[in-house]
Amino acid sequence: MPAFQSGLDPLVPILAVAGLIWGVAADRIAARWPAHEDGSVRKVDWRTVVVALFGMAVLAVVAVRFGDPAQRILFLAYFAACVMLMATDLDQRLMPDVVTYPLIVLGAVVLVWGGDSLVNRAPAWEAVVGAILVPGLLFALSIPFGEGALGVADVKYLVSAGLLLGLVRISLAAFAGAMVGGVVVFVLLITRRISLQSYVPFGPFLIIGTIWAVLLPASS
Repeated sequence: MPAFQSGLDPLVPILAVAGLIWGVAADRIAARWPAHEDGSVRKVDWRTVVVALFGMAVLAVVAVRFGDPAQRILFLAYFAACVMLMATDLDQRLMPDVVTYPLIVLGAVVLVWGGDSLVNRAPAWEAVVGAILVPGLLFALSIPFGEGALGVADVKYLVSAGLLLGLVRISLAAFAGAMVGGVVVFVLLITRRISLQSYVPFGPFLIIGTIWAVLLPASS
């Protein structure tokens, strides 16, 4: 897999605009779907800005990181789904099965199609181990912190990421997500934006860690 592409690909600004539009659309979808129990629809707020900027960044970087058309299509689809999951988790603290299950299928198809991870050329068995071991371990470690510390939806997402990334990179993704999450929660606590009893969705941090792991230069 090539390293980051040199020069500015004309596709970068196009995907940046597309990502911005998709980010706003994803936020507006998440404000309505799945339907809120009280029937309310959240207005545009800070989450709209976060998801829009996230969408712009992650779609644009696909053209910077990947030159192969098949890889671009693959990661555009995966990252676009991540934008949707980011939106729903920030809005409703959930990542719908209708998004996470297809990502698992996508990861399995890529594994069979490529014979290994397209990200780091890891053996197929290693990707399968990563897809089982890392989510299972994180879920086990979260049990003492109470129900909801790591949701089942987070586990499903990590399975898809493990199939795509392989054992080493999914481990790095989970670690990075935990570190970013810890820093954000610490800042929110000391600024008194949340309390120790507040629930903070972990999915967005796992998504950030996964995308970071995807973008790491391929090993030779």
